[in-house]
Order: sequence, then structure tokens, then C-alpha cells
Amino acid sequence: MTGRAFERSAMVEALANEEFDVLVIGGGITGAGIALDATTRGLRTALVERGDFASGTSSKSSKMVHGGLRYLQQGDLRLVYQALCERQRLLNNAPHLVTVLPFLIPVLTKDGPISKKIAKALRSALWMYDITGGLRIGKRHQHLNAEQSLAHCPTLPAEKLSSGFVYYDAGADDARLTLTVARTAAANGAVVANHCEVVELTKNAEGGADGAVVDTGTGRTRVRAKVVVSATGVWADTIRQLDEAADPDSLRPAKGVHITVPWHLVRNEIAVIISVPGDKRSMFLVPWGQLPDGTFEHCYIGTTDTDFVGDVDNPHTNDDDLDYMLKALQHNLTSTITRDDVTGVWAGLRPLVKQASSGRTTDLSRRHTITTGESGLITVTGGKLTTYRAMAEDTVDAALGQIGRRRKCRTKKLRFVGADGFKRVDIDHPDARLAGRYGTEMAELKALIALDASLAEPMVPGLRYLRAEAVYGVRHEMATSLIDVLTRRTRAHLENRSACLRGAADLARVLAAELGWTNQQIAAQVDAYRQLCDDELLAANQPDSRHAETAP
Repeated sequence: MTGRAFERSAMVEALANEEFDVLVIGGGITGAGIALDATTRGLRTALVERGDFASGTSSKSSKMVHGGLRYLQQGDLRLVYQALCERQRLLNNAPHLVTVLPFLIPVLTKDGPISKKIAKALRSALWMYDITGGLRIGKRHQHLNAEQSLAHCPTLPAEKLSSGFVYYDAGADDARLTLTVARTAAANGAVVANHCEVVELTKNAEGGADGAVVDTGTGRTRVRAKVVVSATGVWADTIRQLDEAADPDSLRPAKGVHITVPWHLVRNEIAVIISVPGDKRSMFLVPWGQLPDGTFEHCYIGTTDTDFVGDVDNPHTNDDDLDYMLKALQHNLTSTITRDDVTGVWAGLRPLVKQASSGRTTDLSRRHTITTGESGLITVTGGKLTTYRAMAEDTVDAALGQIGRRRKCRTKKLRFVGADGFKRVDIDHPDARLAGRYGTEMAELKALIALDASLAEPMVPGLRYLRAEAVYGVRHEMATSLIDVLTRRTRAHLENRSACLRGAADLARVLAAELGWTNQQIAAQVDAYRQLCDDELLAANQPDSRHAETAP
């Protein structure tokens, strides 16, 4: 199938003029994965996303590609096995985006996530994790003494530290991963367009779903397809409502919150798992943005897992969330971290499927479900970032069943855009950061800089992103706004909101040269970004009585 340039106007035109076998609604990781799977099986495929790619949950996760050690402890061996298998596929298919991430579990003498009393049981669990699939990464867990553990994170309380365990998983920039899957789908023939909202599901004379009416921002377009798939996460019931003219209530969104602080306050060279006092949860401390000398720029901390009731379009980090996380840091670290140290926040919603038994959202299954409505609308919900490919395979199998075809899945060994010919370089290499975000596509950015040296300047003063990355985001990654660039094409907003706000006007002028914005449009873009920042700051000062889970 002929590849397509990742260019929005051409994609929107194709939506109107072509007929498709499969129309995917939703441009998160699951929808992008479905589009890639379908198009590589020879199906004429289209994907539309109401906002930007990964603008929902898929840009607001913990940025981990992992089996989930706690799911093993919950007895869900099947999910862990599948996730570890998919983790290895991602390491192979996207070596520029997915990297090995070691985790330290400190064993504290008291008031810690793991006491000496249960350290033996943890060792057994880690062996089981390795045997289930963890060893595919090429490393097995290790038991460390207190001195070795403290070397990995010197701000742990030395007087309480007994020993530690290190095990291995992987991490990735979730938004970048989602975008790359979407680009790979387009490179294999799929029509992919952001900022295209489905306003109506269309049906044939027999009542079967046969496409949708999409608002492209400049008008409404009828998209025709044999099968319609909803991969919309926490918005799944909204699409089902268009189909069923009812009020479905199948999901229980769970909010996960993260904060960013300067790395020097934590000084962890690997990810660390800490306990939450008074709760049965733990949190991750993940170093972020490695520098040539081996230190890091930032550390992000997360995540919470609480019921969410409210506008799913606007989950925010509130006062109780911040108190909860800062209390955990105060309990586990010797350094003092306050609200004034927080440079970035993000809150995402997990699309968990409601279950008959009530309880904490932490205990709800992360497995996915696929349902088919009376009209033939296929809805996929649940799941986790790591298992998106398996979710996509199951979904396309269901779509093929409706069409009456059988085609073998081809994504298990399919390399992503930027992966072919990629070779990782040492962290002190000048190209290390760009290579880890763009792979072999890095050559395109270097070519931009060769033509215009000003593009080598920082995109945001104080951060390492380059202006070339913003320009590349517009020309090759379908970025259409200042927010797209700051929050998803780069992660500058998550790293340092204040710095981004200070540099927003200058960056908007750089983007204006690419997108043809007038002075009035530049001002509107800056105002929209400022409003996003103001909303986050306002939410941070609002309490939320629902934060603490009280269900047994």
C-alpha cells in the first residue's frame, strides 16, 4: 500500500474523496495502533482525532512500558505475561523511543514500602516477574546492600535503609510514541488527521454503521467506511451515545496525577519506588532528561489512582493531589520539596471498565474489552499503554470478522518511522538527545539547522529543545498550534511551565512563519496557552474531597 505524506490538508481531502474499509475514531495510542494494524493488513484505513494526537490520556501517563509488577502481586499473571511480551516488541520496533529503565525498591527498616519481614516475599515475586518475561530485556533483578541502594538515590533516609532490589522495565515519551505510531500508519497508507471531530455516525438502510460526519474545522465531511471503530478512551460512551441514542455508562475513569521537580532535589540515577503514608499505594520517582555528564534535568513523580467525577475534557491536578504527593516525598526523602519547587504537572484519566464489584480504582483490571453494538460499531476500552498493539490486533480481528475477511497481523515485528538504521549513541554524544526522540529522522532536523542557524537556538530559554523541533513539528508532525508544540511535540510544558510561558510569544512568532499566522492569531495562540497555564494554577489551589479513596 502506498505511503502518505503526514500532511493535514491532503489527509482531510482524502477523507472526503475516498472510501474506507475501516474508520478509526480516536488518535491516542490505541487508535493509532489500530490504524497501523489495519492498514498493514491491506485494509483501506482512516483515523480521525477530535483534538491533537495523544491529547488525552496517551500524553499524560507515567511514560512507562512495563509489565506491571503490582499486577503480578494481584495474581493477574496473564496480563503481566502479555505486557512483558509487548514491552520487548516495543524495544525491538522502536529502539529510538523505548529504553530500558531500572527501578529501585528500597527496603526500609520501618514505615517503608517493603520491610525486612516481607523482603523475602518480594524476592520471590521478582523472580516470578523475571521468569514471566522480564528476563527478555537481558537483565535480571538484583539484591543490593544499603550502601549500593543509597548510591542510586542519596536522598533516601540512610538510617532507615536496610537494602534494596533493582529490577528492569522500560520507559518512553508517551506522546512521541503515539505520534510515531500514527506516522508509521500513514507511511503504510492510512489516512490520518487530527482536529477532526465526529459529530454524527452515519448508517445504511439496514441500520449498520457505515461512516461518520466529521467537522474538520473548515467544514463538515462525510467519511464512508464498512466498519467504524471507537478507540476514544474515556470518551467511549460519548461515541456510543451517538450510535445508540441512549446514555451508556460503561466506564469508571480514574485520575492519575504527576508532578515535575528539579532533579537535584532527588538525585536519583534510576527510577525509585516509594511508599505513600497511610495508603496502600506506592509512587515512582523517575529521572528525566539525562545530561551529557550523566545527571538529569528533572524528576517526575507519580502517580495517583483515584475516582474521577467531572468534565473528562479537563482533569487537573488539585490541592489535595499536591498535598498527597508532597506528603509522600516528605515521608521518604531527606530533602525538602515544597509546592514552590514544582515546575510542571499533568493529570490524565484511565478509561477503566466498570466491574460488578466495587472497590478502589487501583484494583480494577487493566485488561481491555472489545464490544460490538447493534449497528456494528466496535468499541475498545480499558487496557494500558504497553499492551496497545495487542489491543489493536484484537480489534482489527473483530473488524475483519464484520467485513468477512481473514488477514494475518503484521505489526509484531514492524519497525516504526525513525527506527530503521538507528544506532544509539552514548549520552555525551552531541546527537544523543535528538537521536532518542527522532531516531534516523534526526537528519531532517539537522538539515533544517544547516539551512537556518537560528533554528539551533533554544525553543524555550532554559530548556534544551531547539527551535528546529518546533518547525519540524509543523512541517512533518501535523502540529497546528502553540499548545501542540509545547505539550506534545515536545514536553516543555510538562517540564517547566513558567519557562514556557515566558517564551510563548517568541515561539509563537517562529510558528507563525510556518503556519501563516497574523499578529492577531499570534496573540490568540499565546492567550490560549496562558489560559491553559492559568487553569492548571487555579486547579492547584482547589481542594477535592474525592481524592482519597475510602472504599474498602
